[in-house]
Amino acid sequence: MTDANLPLAADIADAVRSGDISAAAIIADTLASIEALNPTLNCFTEVLAQRATERAAQLDARRAAGQDPGPLAGVPFAVKNLFDIAGVTTLAGSKINRDNPVATRDAVLVERLENAGAILVGALAMGEYAYDFTGENEHYGACRNPWDPARMSGGSSSGSGSATAAGLAPISLGSDTNGSIRVPSSLCGLFGLKPTYGRLPRTGSYPFCDSLDHLGPLARSSADLALAFDCLQGFDAGDPACAERPSLPTHERLDLGVDGLRCAVAGGYFDCTAFPEAQAAVAQVAAALGASRELELPGADAGRSAAYLVTNAEGAALHRERLRQRPQDFDADTRDRFLAGTLWPAGWYVRAQAVRRWWLEQMLAVFREVDIVIAPATPCCAPAVGTTTLNVRGELQALRPNLGLFTQPFSAVGLPVVSVPLWSESAGLPIGVQLVAAPWREDLCLRAARALETAGITLRATPPVSSAGS
Repeated sequence: MTDANLPLAADIADAVRSGDISAAAIIADTLASIEALNPTLNCFTEVLAQRATERAAQLDARRAAGQDPGPLAGVPFAVKNLFDIAGVTTLAGSKINRDNPVATRDAVLVERLENAGAILVGALAMGEYAYDFTGENEHYGACRNPWDPARMSGGSSSGSGSATAAGLAPISLGSDTNGSIRVPSSLCGLFGLKPTYGRLPRTGSYPFCDSLDHLGPLARSSADLALAFDCLQGFDAGDPACAERPSLPTHERLDLGVDGLRCAVAGGYFDCTAFPEAQAAVAQVAAALGASRELELPGADAGRSAAYLVTNAEGAALHRERLRQRPQDFDADTRDRFLAGTLWPAGWYVRAQAVRRWWLEQMLAVFREVDIVIAPATPCCAPAVGTTTLNVRGELQALRPNLGLFTQPFSAVGLPVVSVPLWSESAGLPIGVQLVAAPWREDLCLRAARALETAGITLRATPPVSSAGS
Protein backbone atom coordinates (compact mmCIF):
# COMPACT_ATOMS: atom_id res chain seq x y z
CA MET A 1 0.00 0.00 0.00
CA THR A 2 1.53 3.29 -1.08
CA ASP A 3 1.18 6.87 0.11
CA ALA A 4 -2.01 8.81 -0.53
CA ASN A 5 -0.85 11.32 -3.12
CA LEU A 6 -3.56 11.31 -5.76
CA PRO A 7 -5.52 14.60 -5.77
CA LEU A 8 -9.15 14.50 -4.70
CA ALA A 9 -11.94 16.16 -6.63
CA ALA A 10 -12.60 18.74 -3.90
CA ASP A 11 -8.91 19.75 -3.86
CA ILE A 12 -8.83 20.13 -7.65
CA ALA A 13 -11.98 22.26 -7.62
CA ASP A 14 -10.61 24.50 -4.85
CA ALA A 15 -7.33 25.01 -6.75
CA VAL A 16 -9.10 25.85 -10.02
CA ARG A 17 -11.59 28.15 -8.34
CA SER A 18 -8.78 30.05 -6.57
CA GLY A 19 -6.69 30.30 -9.72
CA ASP A 20 -3.80 28.27 -8.28
CA ILE A 21 -4.02 26.02 -11.32
CA SER A 22 -5.93 26.17 -14.59
CA ALA A 23 -8.53 23.68 -15.73
CA ALA A 24 -6.53 23.42 -18.96
CA ALA A 25 -3.47 22.19 -17.03
CA ILE A 26 -5.55 19.66 -15.08
CA ILE A 27 -7.07 18.25 -18.26
CA ALA A 28 -3.72 18.13 -20.09
CA ASP A 29 -2.22 16.12 -17.21
CA THR A 30 -5.27 13.85 -17.09
CA LEU A 31 -5.19 13.11 -20.81
CA ALA A 32 -1.47 12.33 -20.62
CA SER A 33 -2.09 9.93 -17.73
CA ILE A 34 -4.90 8.20 -19.60
CA GLU A 35 -2.65 7.75 -22.61
CA ALA A 36 0.07 6.27 -20.40
CA LEU A 37 -2.06 3.93 -18.27
CA ASN A 38 -5.02 2.85 -20.39
CA PRO A 39 -2.97 0.27 -22.34
CA THR A 40 -2.38 -1.49 -19.00
CA LEU A 41 -5.79 -1.00 -17.38
CA ASN A 42 -8.09 -1.09 -20.44
CA CYS A 43 -10.60 1.10 -18.58
CA PHE A 44 -11.45 3.70 -21.27
CA THR A 45 -13.32 2.85 -24.46
CA GLU A 46 -13.46 6.45 -25.70
CA VAL A 47 -11.21 9.38 -24.78
CA LEU A 48 -12.76 12.81 -25.44
CA ALA A 49 -9.56 14.82 -25.71
CA GLN A 50 -10.87 17.61 -27.94
CA ARG A 51 -14.12 18.06 -26.05
CA ALA A 52 -12.35 18.09 -22.67
CA THR A 53 -9.67 20.54 -23.84
CA GLU A 54 -12.25 22.93 -25.25
CA ARG A 55 -14.39 22.68 -22.14
CA ALA A 56 -11.38 23.44 -19.92
CA ALA A 57 -10.52 26.55 -21.95
CA GLN A 58 -14.10 27.78 -21.65
CA LEU A 59 -14.14 27.21 -17.91
CA ASP A 60 -10.83 29.07 -17.44
CA ALA A 61 -12.21 31.99 -19.47
CA ARG A 62 -15.33 32.16 -17.31
CA ARG A 63 -13.28 32.14 -14.14
CA ALA A 64 -11.00 34.86 -15.49
CA ALA A 65 -14.09 36.94 -16.26
CA GLY A 66 -15.18 36.70 -12.64
CA GLN A 67 -17.89 34.08 -13.14
CA ASP A 68 -18.39 31.21 -10.71
CA PRO A 69 -16.85 28.08 -12.33
CA GLY A 70 -18.94 25.76 -10.15
CA PRO A 71 -18.41 23.47 -7.15
CA LEU A 72 -16.61 20.87 -9.33
CA ALA A 73 -14.56 23.38 -11.29
CA GLY A 74 -12.05 21.63 -13.54
CA VAL A 75 -12.60 18.16 -12.04
CA PRO A 76 -12.14 15.44 -14.69
CA PHE A 77 -14.83 12.76 -14.71
CA ALA A 78 -15.69 9.79 -16.88
CA VAL A 79 -18.80 7.66 -17.31
CA LYS A 80 -19.66 4.04 -17.91
CA ASN A 81 -20.31 3.65 -21.62
CA LEU A 82 -24.04 3.17 -21.13
CA PHE A 83 -24.41 6.94 -20.52
CA ASP A 84 -25.23 8.90 -23.67
CA ILE A 85 -22.49 11.30 -24.79
CA ALA A 86 -23.32 13.63 -27.68
CA GLY A 87 -21.53 12.49 -30.84
CA VAL A 88 -20.57 9.08 -29.41
CA THR A 89 -22.26 5.72 -29.91
CA THR A 90 -23.56 4.34 -26.61
CA LEU A 91 -22.01 0.87 -26.54
CA ALA A 92 -23.33 -0.50 -23.24
CA GLY A 93 -20.35 -2.86 -23.42
CA SER A 94 -21.73 -4.67 -26.45
CA LYS A 95 -20.66 -5.53 -29.96
CA ILE A 96 -24.17 -5.16 -31.38
CA ASN A 97 -24.56 -1.52 -30.30
CA ARG A 98 -21.58 -0.48 -32.42
CA ASP A 99 -24.04 -0.30 -35.32
CA ASN A 100 -26.27 2.24 -33.56
CA PRO A 101 -26.19 5.95 -34.44
CA VAL A 102 -24.35 8.35 -32.18
CA ALA A 103 -26.17 10.01 -29.29
CA THR A 104 -27.55 13.45 -30.04
CA ARG A 105 -27.24 14.82 -26.49
CA ASP A 106 -25.61 14.00 -23.18
CA ALA A 107 -27.34 12.00 -20.47
CA VAL A 108 -28.96 14.15 -17.80
CA LEU A 109 -26.40 13.22 -15.13
CA VAL A 110 -23.54 14.07 -17.49
CA GLU A 111 -25.13 17.47 -18.07
CA ARG A 112 -25.51 18.03 -14.34
CA LEU A 113 -21.85 17.33 -13.57
CA GLU A 114 -20.71 19.59 -16.39
CA ASN A 115 -23.09 22.32 -15.20
CA ALA A 116 -21.27 22.06 -11.87
CA GLY A 117 -17.92 22.68 -13.60
CA ALA A 118 -16.68 19.10 -14.03
CA ILE A 119 -15.13 18.10 -17.34
CA LEU A 120 -15.96 14.86 -19.13
CA VAL A 121 -12.82 13.08 -20.36
CA GLY A 122 -14.23 9.81 -21.69
CA ALA A 123 -16.41 6.73 -21.70
CA LEU A 124 -15.51 3.71 -19.61
CA ALA A 125 -15.41 -0.05 -20.03
CA MET A 126 -18.24 -2.20 -18.70
CA GLY A 127 -19.69 -5.69 -18.81
CA GLU A 128 -21.87 -6.44 -21.82
CA TYR A 129 -25.30 -4.86 -21.31
CA ALA A 130 -24.35 -4.43 -17.62
CA TYR A 131 -24.88 -8.14 -16.91
CA ASP A 132 -21.54 -8.93 -15.25
CA PHE A 133 -19.64 -8.64 -11.98
CA THR A 134 -16.09 -9.43 -13.21
CA GLY A 135 -15.06 -6.70 -15.66
CA GLU A 136 -14.11 -9.31 -18.26
CA ASN A 137 -15.69 -8.32 -21.56
CA GLU A 138 -15.55 -10.82 -24.43
CA HIS A 139 -15.60 -8.07 -27.06
CA TYR A 140 -13.23 -5.49 -25.56
CA GLY A 141 -11.05 -7.48 -23.18
CA ALA A 142 -10.69 -7.51 -19.40
CA CYS A 143 -10.62 -4.24 -17.50
CA ARG A 144 -7.72 -4.43 -15.04
CA ASN A 145 -7.42 -3.54 -11.39
CA PRO A 146 -4.82 -0.80 -10.65
CA TRP A 147 -3.90 -2.52 -7.37
CA ASP A 148 -2.76 -5.52 -9.43
CA PRO A 149 -3.40 -5.63 -13.19
CA ALA A 150 -3.52 -9.42 -13.04
CA ARG A 151 -6.75 -9.07 -11.05
CA MET A 152 -10.33 -8.16 -11.89
CA SER A 153 -11.67 -4.65 -11.46
CA GLY A 154 -15.18 -5.96 -10.81
CA GLY A 155 -18.27 -5.08 -12.79
CA SER A 156 -20.31 -4.23 -14.44
CA SER A 157 -19.02 -0.67 -13.86
CA SER A 158 -15.52 -2.02 -14.39
CA GLY A 159 -13.95 1.02 -16.02
CA SER A 160 -15.49 3.30 -13.40
CA GLY A 161 -13.74 1.36 -10.65
CA SER A 162 -10.41 1.07 -12.43
CA ALA A 163 -10.18 4.64 -13.75
CA THR A 164 -11.17 6.30 -10.49
CA ALA A 165 -8.89 4.15 -8.33
CA ALA A 166 -6.00 4.94 -10.68
CA GLY A 167 -6.64 8.69 -10.45
CA LEU A 168 -7.62 9.04 -14.12
CA ALA A 169 -11.07 10.34 -13.18
CA PRO A 170 -11.44 11.54 -9.57
CA ILE A 171 -15.19 11.06 -10.01
CA SER A 172 -16.92 8.56 -12.27
CA LEU A 173 -20.48 7.49 -12.91
CA GLY A 174 -21.67 3.92 -12.99
CA SER A 175 -24.89 1.96 -12.87
CA ASP A 176 -26.04 -0.56 -10.30
CA THR A 177 -28.78 -3.10 -10.98
CA ASN A 178 -27.62 -5.87 -8.66
CA GLY A 179 -24.34 -4.48 -7.34
CA SER A 180 -22.49 -3.02 -10.31
CA ILE A 181 -21.28 0.09 -8.46
CA ARG A 182 -20.57 -1.63 -5.15
CA VAL A 183 -18.64 -4.63 -6.52
CA PRO A 184 -15.99 -2.58 -8.42
CA SER A 185 -15.87 -0.12 -5.50
CA SER A 186 -15.04 -3.03 -3.21
CA LEU A 187 -12.44 -4.63 -5.48
CA CYS A 188 -10.77 -1.34 -6.46
CA GLY A 189 -10.80 0.37 -3.05
CA LEU A 190 -13.35 3.17 -3.61
CA PHE A 191 -16.34 4.83 -2.04
CA GLY A 192 -19.39 4.02 -4.17
CA LEU A 193 -23.00 5.15 -3.81
CA LYS A 194 -26.05 3.25 -5.00
CA PRO A 195 -28.77 5.78 -4.18
CA THR A 196 -32.41 5.13 -3.42
CA TYR A 197 -34.26 3.74 -6.45
CA GLY A 198 -35.71 6.72 -8.32
CA ARG A 199 -33.55 9.36 -6.65
CA LEU A 200 -31.23 10.04 -9.61
CA PRO A 201 -32.75 10.14 -13.10
CA ARG A 202 -31.64 7.55 -15.65
CA THR A 203 -32.61 9.76 -18.60
CA GLY A 204 -30.13 9.25 -21.42
CA SER A 205 -28.69 5.95 -20.22
CA TYR A 206 -28.97 2.51 -21.81
CA PRO A 207 -31.34 0.35 -19.73
CA PHE A 208 -30.92 -3.15 -18.36
CA CYS A 209 -33.74 -3.87 -15.90
CA ASP A 210 -36.15 -1.01 -15.32
CA SER A 211 -37.36 -2.30 -11.95
CA LEU A 212 -33.81 -2.40 -10.52
CA ASP A 213 -31.59 0.03 -12.47
CA HIS A 214 -29.86 2.76 -10.43
CA LEU A 215 -27.19 5.30 -11.44
CA GLY A 216 -24.61 6.72 -9.06
CA PRO A 217 -21.08 8.04 -8.45
CA LEU A 218 -17.76 6.48 -7.42
CA ALA A 219 -14.97 8.48 -5.76
CA ARG A 220 -11.83 8.17 -3.65
CA SER A 221 -13.24 9.98 -0.59
CA SER A 222 -16.58 10.32 1.16
CA ALA A 223 -16.50 14.09 0.66
CA ASP A 224 -15.99 13.72 -3.10
CA LEU A 225 -18.80 11.18 -3.22
CA ALA A 226 -21.19 13.49 -1.37
CA LEU A 227 -20.16 16.51 -3.44
CA ALA A 228 -20.82 14.66 -6.68
CA PHE A 229 -24.12 13.31 -5.35
CA ASP A 230 -25.31 16.81 -4.47
CA CYS A 231 -24.54 17.99 -8.00
CA LEU A 232 -26.44 15.01 -9.47
CA GLN A 233 -29.62 15.28 -7.40
CA GLY A 234 -32.94 16.53 -8.76
CA PHE A 235 -36.11 15.41 -10.47
CA ASP A 236 -36.25 14.77 -14.21
CA ALA A 237 -39.50 13.91 -15.98
CA GLY A 238 -37.64 11.89 -18.62
CA ASP A 239 -37.36 8.96 -16.19
CA PRO A 240 -40.79 7.70 -15.04
CA ALA A 241 -39.15 6.11 -11.98
CA CYS A 242 -37.61 9.38 -10.84
CA ALA A 243 -39.33 10.59 -7.68
CA GLU A 244 -40.18 14.28 -7.36
CA ARG A 245 -38.71 14.94 -3.93
CA PRO A 246 -36.54 17.82 -2.69
CA SER A 247 -32.79 17.41 -2.85
CA LEU A 248 -30.92 17.08 0.44
CA PRO A 249 -27.52 18.82 0.74
CA THR A 250 -25.59 15.79 1.94
CA HIS A 251 -22.16 17.38 1.61
CA GLU A 252 -23.01 19.95 4.26
CA ARG A 253 -24.04 17.20 6.71
CA LEU A 254 -20.99 14.95 6.48
CA ASP A 255 -19.31 16.13 9.66
CA LEU A 256 -22.34 15.69 11.91
CA GLY A 257 -20.77 12.40 12.94
CA VAL A 258 -22.51 9.22 14.02
CA ASP A 259 -23.45 10.12 17.60
CA GLY A 260 -26.99 8.92 18.09
CA LEU A 261 -26.99 6.74 14.97
CA ARG A 262 -28.12 3.20 15.71
CA CYS A 263 -25.91 0.78 13.79
CA ALA A 264 -26.23 -2.99 13.53
CA VAL A 265 -24.49 -5.81 11.65
CA ALA A 266 -26.42 -7.91 9.15
CA GLY A 267 -26.31 -11.58 10.15
CA GLY A 268 -28.06 -14.68 8.88
CA TYR A 269 -27.80 -14.63 5.09
CA PHE A 270 -25.04 -12.00 5.37
CA ASP A 271 -22.90 -14.02 7.77
CA CYS A 272 -19.41 -13.98 6.28
CA THR A 273 -17.46 -16.28 8.59
CA ALA A 274 -16.72 -18.42 5.51
CA PHE A 275 -15.11 -15.38 3.85
CA PRO A 276 -12.27 -14.25 6.14
CA GLU A 277 -11.36 -11.07 4.22
CA ALA A 278 -14.97 -9.85 4.30
CA GLN A 279 -15.44 -10.93 7.92
CA ALA A 280 -12.43 -8.94 9.09
CA ALA A 281 -13.59 -5.82 7.24
CA VAL A 282 -17.13 -6.00 8.64
CA ALA A 283 -15.80 -6.51 12.16
CA GLN A 284 -13.54 -3.47 11.82
CA VAL A 285 -16.40 -1.24 10.64
CA ALA A 286 -18.78 -2.56 13.28
CA ALA A 287 -16.29 -1.81 16.05
CA ALA A 288 -15.64 1.70 14.76
CA LEU A 289 -19.37 2.49 14.54
CA GLY A 290 -20.20 0.88 17.88
CA ALA A 291 -22.46 -1.73 16.32
CA SER A 292 -22.72 -4.53 18.87
CA ARG A 293 -26.11 -5.78 17.68
CA GLU A 294 -26.55 -8.39 14.95
CA LEU A 295 -29.75 -8.66 12.89
CA GLU A 296 -30.87 -11.81 11.09
CA LEU A 297 -32.71 -9.98 8.24
CA PRO A 298 -34.89 -12.98 7.36
CA GLY A 299 -35.94 -13.05 3.73
CA ALA A 300 -32.71 -11.76 2.22
CA ASP A 301 -32.26 -14.97 0.25
CA ALA A 302 -35.78 -14.65 -1.14
CA GLY A 303 -35.04 -11.02 -2.06
CA ARG A 304 -31.97 -12.10 -3.97
CA SER A 305 -33.92 -14.82 -5.79
CA ALA A 306 -36.59 -12.29 -6.73
CA ALA A 307 -33.92 -9.95 -8.08
CA TYR A 308 -32.55 -12.78 -10.26
CA LEU A 309 -35.96 -13.50 -11.77
CA VAL A 310 -36.83 -9.86 -12.38
CA THR A 311 -33.41 -9.14 -13.89
CA ASN A 312 -33.57 -12.09 -16.27
CA ALA A 313 -37.19 -11.52 -17.30
CA GLU A 314 -36.88 -7.78 -17.95
CA GLY A 315 -33.44 -8.08 -19.54
CA ALA A 316 -34.67 -10.85 -21.83
CA ALA A 317 -37.67 -8.77 -22.89
CA LEU A 318 -35.43 -5.80 -23.67
CA HIS A 319 -33.08 -7.88 -25.83
CA ARG A 320 -35.59 -10.25 -27.43
CA GLU A 321 -35.09 -9.04 -31.01
CA ARG A 322 -31.30 -8.94 -30.68
CA LEU A 323 -31.38 -12.50 -29.33
CA ARG A 324 -33.36 -13.58 -32.38
CA GLN A 325 -31.38 -11.71 -34.99
CA ARG A 326 -27.78 -11.71 -33.68
CA PRO A 327 -27.33 -14.37 -30.99
CA GLN A 328 -23.76 -15.02 -32.12
CA ASP A 329 -22.78 -11.42 -31.30
CA PHE A 330 -23.50 -11.73 -27.57
CA ASP A 331 -21.08 -12.87 -24.92
CA ALA A 332 -22.10 -16.51 -24.54
CA ASP A 333 -22.76 -16.25 -20.79
CA THR A 334 -24.84 -13.10 -21.20
CA ARG A 335 -26.80 -14.59 -24.09
CA ASP A 336 -27.58 -17.79 -22.21
CA ARG A 337 -28.83 -15.93 -19.15
CA PHE A 338 -31.07 -13.74 -21.29
CA LEU A 339 -32.34 -16.82 -23.12
CA ALA A 340 -33.20 -18.38 -19.77
CA GLY A 341 -35.17 -15.24 -18.98
CA THR A 342 -37.34 -15.73 -22.05
CA LEU A 343 -38.51 -19.07 -20.62
CA TRP A 344 -39.75 -17.89 -17.20
CA PRO A 345 -43.51 -18.36 -16.79
CA ALA A 346 -45.28 -15.02 -16.32
CA GLY A 347 -46.46 -16.17 -12.92
CA TRP A 348 -42.87 -16.44 -11.70
CA TYR A 349 -42.23 -12.80 -12.61
CA VAL A 350 -45.41 -11.66 -10.87
CA ARG A 351 -44.48 -13.68 -7.79
CA ALA A 352 -40.95 -12.23 -7.80
CA GLN A 353 -42.36 -8.70 -7.77
CA ALA A 354 -44.60 -9.64 -4.84
CA VAL A 355 -41.59 -11.03 -2.96
CA ARG A 356 -39.74 -7.79 -3.58
CA ARG A 357 -42.59 -5.81 -2.00
CA TRP A 358 -42.64 -8.19 0.98
CA TRP A 359 -38.86 -7.97 1.45
CA LEU A 360 -39.04 -4.17 1.38
CA GLU A 361 -41.63 -4.29 4.17
CA GLN A 362 -39.23 -6.42 6.24
CA MET A 363 -36.41 -3.93 5.71
CA LEU A 364 -38.60 -0.91 6.52
CA ALA A 365 -39.45 -2.61 9.81
CA VAL A 366 -35.72 -3.02 10.50
CA PHE A 367 -35.15 0.69 9.94
CA ARG A 368 -37.67 1.54 12.61
CA GLU A 369 -35.15 0.03 15.03
CA VAL A 370 -31.79 0.95 13.48
CA ASP A 371 -30.40 3.66 11.21
CA ILE A 372 -27.50 1.85 9.51
CA VAL A 373 -27.11 -1.82 8.61
CA ILE A 374 -23.53 -3.01 8.06
CA ALA A 375 -22.94 -5.83 5.58
CA PRO A 376 -20.08 -7.18 3.44
CA ALA A 377 -19.87 -5.80 -0.09
CA THR A 378 -18.11 -8.72 -1.77
CA PRO A 379 -17.22 -12.17 -0.45
CA CYS A 380 -13.55 -11.67 -1.29
CA CYS A 381 -10.93 -9.28 -2.59
CA ALA A 382 -10.30 -9.02 -6.33
CA PRO A 383 -9.84 -12.48 -7.91
CA ALA A 384 -7.31 -13.07 -10.65
CA VAL A 385 -8.51 -12.38 -14.19
CA GLY A 386 -9.81 -15.64 -15.63
CA THR A 387 -11.08 -17.03 -12.32
CA THR A 388 -14.41 -18.77 -12.84
CA THR A 389 -15.32 -20.30 -9.48
CA LEU A 390 -15.74 -19.21 -5.87
CA ASN A 391 -16.01 -21.32 -2.73
CA VAL A 392 -19.38 -20.29 -1.32
CA ARG A 393 -19.65 -21.76 2.17
CA GLY A 394 -18.03 -25.04 1.25
CA GLU A 395 -19.55 -25.40 -2.21
CA LEU A 396 -17.68 -24.48 -5.41
CA GLN A 397 -19.97 -22.18 -7.40
CA ALA A 398 -19.71 -19.85 -10.39
CA LEU A 399 -17.77 -16.68 -9.56
CA ARG A 400 -19.54 -14.32 -11.93
CA PRO A 401 -22.93 -14.17 -10.17
CA ASN A 402 -21.60 -14.72 -6.67
CA LEU A 403 -19.48 -11.58 -6.54
CA GLY A 404 -22.92 -10.01 -6.05
CA LEU A 405 -23.90 -12.41 -3.27
CA PHE A 406 -24.23 -9.64 -0.69
CA THR A 407 -25.26 -6.71 -2.90
CA GLN A 408 -28.30 -8.15 -4.67
CA PRO A 409 -30.72 -8.30 -1.73
CA PHE A 410 -30.45 -4.54 -1.13
CA SER A 411 -30.75 -3.74 -4.84
CA ALA A 412 -33.95 -5.77 -4.97
CA VAL A 413 -35.72 -3.16 -2.84
CA GLY A 414 -33.87 -0.02 -3.92
CA LEU A 415 -32.27 0.91 -0.59
CA PRO A 416 -29.49 3.53 -0.49
CA VAL A 417 -26.05 1.99 0.09
CA VAL A 418 -22.54 3.39 0.37
CA SER A 419 -19.69 0.93 -0.11
CA VAL A 420 -16.66 1.98 1.94
CA PRO A 421 -13.13 0.72 1.16
CA LEU A 422 -10.89 -1.03 3.68
CA TRP A 423 -7.51 -2.70 3.38
CA SER A 424 -7.23 -6.45 3.83
CA GLU A 425 -3.89 -7.15 5.47
CA SER A 426 -4.22 -10.88 4.77
CA ALA A 427 -4.84 -10.43 1.05
CA GLY A 428 -2.85 -7.24 0.49
CA LEU A 429 -5.80 -5.79 -1.46
CA PRO A 430 -8.85 -3.57 -0.87
CA ILE A 431 -12.27 -4.89 0.12
CA GLY A 432 -15.54 -3.05 0.70
CA VAL A 433 -18.23 -2.95 3.36
CA GLN A 434 -21.82 -1.82 2.71
CA LEU A 435 -23.54 0.84 4.83
CA VAL A 436 -27.29 0.55 4.20
CA ALA A 437 -30.05 2.95 5.25
CA ALA A 438 -33.78 3.49 4.81
CA PRO A 439 -35.05 4.96 1.52
CA TRP A 440 -33.97 8.58 0.93
CA ARG A 441 -31.46 8.52 3.79
CA GLU A 442 -28.26 8.62 1.77
CA ASP A 443 -27.16 11.30 4.23
CA LEU A 444 -26.91 8.71 7.00
CA CYS A 445 -24.80 6.36 4.88
CA LEU A 446 -22.50 9.21 3.90
CA ARG A 447 -22.17 10.46 7.48
CA ALA A 448 -21.15 7.01 8.65
CA ALA A 449 -18.70 6.73 5.76
CA ARG A 450 -17.21 10.09 6.68
CA ALA A 451 -16.83 9.07 10.32
CA LEU A 452 -14.98 5.91 9.29
CA GLU A 453 -12.74 7.91 6.99
CA THR A 454 -11.99 10.52 9.66
CA ALA A 455 -11.10 7.75 12.08
CA GLY A 456 -8.63 6.30 9.58
CA ILE A 457 -10.58 3.06 9.17
CA THR A 458 -11.14 3.38 5.42
CA LEU A 459 -8.57 3.12 2.67
CA ARG A 460 -7.07 6.26 1.14
CA ALA A 461 -4.08 5.19 -0.89
CA THR A 462 -2.51 5.23 -4.31
CA PRO A 463 -2.48 1.94 -6.24
CA PRO A 464 0.77 0.80 -7.83
CA VAL A 465 -0.70 1.58 -11.28
CA SER A 466 -1.90 5.17 -11.03
CA SER A 467 -1.55 8.64 -12.48
CA ALA A 468 0.71 9.57 -9.57
CA GLY A 469 3.45 7.49 -11.13
CA SER A 470 2.64 7.93 -14.81
